[in-house]
Parts: sequence; structure tokens; C-alpha cells
Amino acid sequence: MYTKKEYLIHISLFVLTLVTTTLAGAEWLFGKSILADGEYALTWEYFFKSLHFSVPFIGILLVHELGHLFTSLHYKVKTSMPFFIPGWLGFLGSPSIGTFGAIIKLKSYINSRKKYFDIGVAGPLAGFIIAFGVLWYGFTHLPDADYIYKIHPEYLDPDFKGHSAEEGYLNIEMGYNLLFFGMEKFLAEPEKMPNMSEIIHFPYIFAGYLALFFTALNLLPIGQLDGGHVVFGLFPKHHKQISLVFYIAFVFYAGLGSINPYQSIDRLLINIPLYIGFLYFCFSRSRIMDTQTKWMVILVIASVQYALVYVFPTLQGYSGWLLFAFLLGRVMGLEHPEVSGLKQLDRTRKILGWISIIIFLLCFTPQPFQIS
Repeated sequence: MYTKKEYLIHISLFVLTLVTTTLAGAEWLFGKSILADGEYALTWEYFFKSLHFSVPFIGILLVHELGHLFTSLHYKVKTSMPFFIPGWLGFLGSPSIGTFGAIIKLKSYINSRKKYFDIGVAGPLAGFIIAFGVLWYGFTHLPDADYIYKIHPEYLDPDFKGHSAEEGYLNIEMGYNLLFFGMEKFLAEPEKMPNMSEIIHFPYIFAGYLALFFTALNLLPIGQLDGGHVVFGLFPKHHKQISLVFYIAFVFYAGLGSINPYQSIDRLLINIPLYIGFLYFCFSRSRIMDTQTKWMVILVIASVQYALVYVFPTLQGYSGWLLFAFLLGRVMGLEHPEVSGLKQLDRTRKILGWISIIIFLLCFTPQPFQIS
């Protein structure tokens, strides 16, 4: 079914991504880099230790994509093997997780709501099961509380007041999602549980956290994402409206605080047109609305955001979602390909669809990476 060249390309990308996520893991877990010298240099010992992060993390992504692939093969739908995208940015001095994720590409037309649903839902369900297991292991096998002092011996100094940006440090704190919060409360021993800025040093918890992040992204009920396939199957008559409404809500939250009435007039005269122009690019490819409706939605989003921040000055969304919102609107699209007929899914598939929606609610993190 696949040529030797395809096997070579996909396996090579997978191995390269495993290496880059291991390099990134060493940076997060132990502060060791392949580009550093002295005590911060990455040795083979710490490279192999970092596999405790990269193997479960890449393994979860692999199971996710294989869920899509095997379901496609079951339905004889032509598709590529998983493309793993390496993304280590250590050579730029930037933090990274070693990958931009993985995708498979459909190569044949699908004219079946059931097939779209099954292919879409198989990946996140399979990946979530493995991610849940990794997190369960991570929370129930936490090292002793003094483990963190092996990574940060400076914490033992009673006069230590924290790292600063002037020293070249970034403080990165992970935000909570419902599943992570619940597992922490019911599984972890409180005296061993690190705070959310230190979980980067705990390989299984960190790998599981990132897996939940990618699972939630894929299950957004928009366009041709896995969540879009689920909505397309569950709501054959209203999937376009659901996709659009959720996208508007997503953009609204992401951009909240982007235009701040407490900024200077000169800055607002620049920021407001730029932000409205950004919103137009996000919505311009949508075929669900006509041009007049698009402009109305854009102006309502911007004006309501402005008014809310005026009343609640500290109100802030998560600007990190804006790039993904742009990619959804301009590259992936907000519409799902149509099929002939409006046949309803059977009971089992509807149950799986609602389970996937619950998984999305459990995994979605409003502010996943807070950098200061």
C-alpha cells in the first residue's frame, strides 16, 4: 500500500522527532542542553533519562494518529502514514517541546458521515486512554519531595528569592484543566506534588499534560478538526452553525484584553485597526456568513471585548490561542466537507461522540502556558 520511499520518510521523521523531543525533555527536566558546556552539557546519561519524557509523549501522539490510520484502513480510505513534525528550538535559545505534533493526510474523497465520524473520533479516544494511563502512573509514582532540590539546589538557600528575567530565566507555569486538577487531588500525595511551575521536571506528568493539551486542540468542535468530525456526525443539520459559534467564542476569549481602553490614545489608534484587521483575516475565508455579517461579528467582538475590559480592567484572555485561531480560520477552514444525506448515527456512535465531548471539556486548558 505504501512505497519504500514513504516508509523511509515517515520512519525517519518519527525517529528524528523522538530525538528532538528527547533533547527538549533534557532541557525541561534537568536543564541540560546539547549546546551547553560544563555542568549544563547534555551527556548520554541524561539523554537516556530524558526518554522517560519523550517516549510516553511521542507514544501518545503515535497512538492517536494510528487510531486515525487503522480506522481509515478499515474503511479502505486512502491516507498517508503519520507525519511527525520535529520542532526543537534549542539552537535559537527558545523553549520548545521538540515537536509541532503529528498529522495524517486523507487522500481520497469520503461520502459518508459515519466514516468521517469513526476516523475522527478514533484518534483522540485512543490517545486519551494512553494519556490517562501515563498521568495515572505519574501521579501515583511521584518521587520524594526533596527530588526538586536535585534539579534546583539553589532552593535550599534560605536567602534565595527566585530567578529573574535579568538572569535569563523564564518562569513558565502550566494552567489547570479539569482532569489534571482532579487527578492531582485524588491520586497524588500532597507533600510530593510539585507546583504548576515545576511539573516540567516530572517526565510522566509533563508528557501527560502536553498530551491533554494536544487532545483538546484536536477535539475543538470546529471545521475539519477531530472535534469537527464529531459535531458533523452528531448534528448533521446544525454542524456549520455550531462550528461558527464555537469559533467566535474561541476568538473572543483568545483576544480578550488585546485592545485595552486604558492604553494611550496613540497606541489605541494603532492597536484597534490592527486587531480588527486580524479578526477580518480570521473570518474572511468563512463561507457560512456573507461579508456584511462578517463585519458585524468582527465589530461586535471587538466592541464587547473593549467594553468588558473597561468595566473589568484585569480581565484577560489567552493571547497564545490567537495564532491557532488564525490557522483555523485561514488554513484549515471553519467548514466541514459535506456528504450526501442527513442519516443519523447509531446509538453507540452517539455515545462515543458525547464521550469525546466530555473528554474535550476535561482536557481543555484555558491558559495552558503562562510565561513571565
